[in-house]
Amino acid sequence: MTVATRKRKPAEEGGGFFDRELDDLPQELRWREWMGRIEAVLFASASPVGRDDLARVVGQGVSIEMLIDDIQAELVGRPYELAQVGHSVSGGGGWMFRTKTQFADAIKAAADLGEQSLAFTEMEMGVLCAIAYHQPIDRAGLKDIFGKEVSRDLLARLRYNDLITSGPRAPRPGAPHTFVTTETFLVAFDLQSLRDLPDMEVVRP
Repeated sequence: MTVATRKRKPAEEGGGFFDRELDDLPQELRWREWMGRIEAVLFASASPVGRDDLARVVGQGVSIEMLIDDIQAELVGRPYELAQVGHSVSGGGGWMFRTKTQFADAIKAAADLGEQSLAFTEMEMGVLCAIAYHQPIDRAGLKDIFGKEVSRDLLARLRYNDLITSGPRAPRPGAPHTFVTTETFLVAFDLQSLRDLPDMEVVRP
């Protein structure tokens, strides 16, 4: 049994030891192993994985961004990509695999995924846009925009789909809860951050 094998054996047997540093490997193989770990974690996750979580599987001081860059370079020409998503008001964000937009029609045709997409009424989309552009905003603020009360059921549906969540309390009598968009909102609309929202003049009818 080699020294390298002895070092790896506890992790393989589930002994609780996880070798992050991989000092027994040459530099090039160590980097490839770290790339493989990052890719495996992201592949196994259905939601974006943040830097802190990815850092748990690589050596101390290793640049997650450089590992991501090398993985992305290897995916050029593939129908999927490794994208950075998140950075919402409510926090979160990270990286995840997703198919490239030019293959959306092919995926829907082959797998009949169209029914799984989010569908909104005109009012629901309007409220979601109002929250996205004016967050944090409470129900009174939404009423000012629409000239009428926004129903709790409508807001509950947006919350159920994890598109909005509670924000800080508003500086109004009673300190009502406000609403902000979520990481899921950014992913659903293919945004890396709220800075990527189109100008309001573009979305106005």
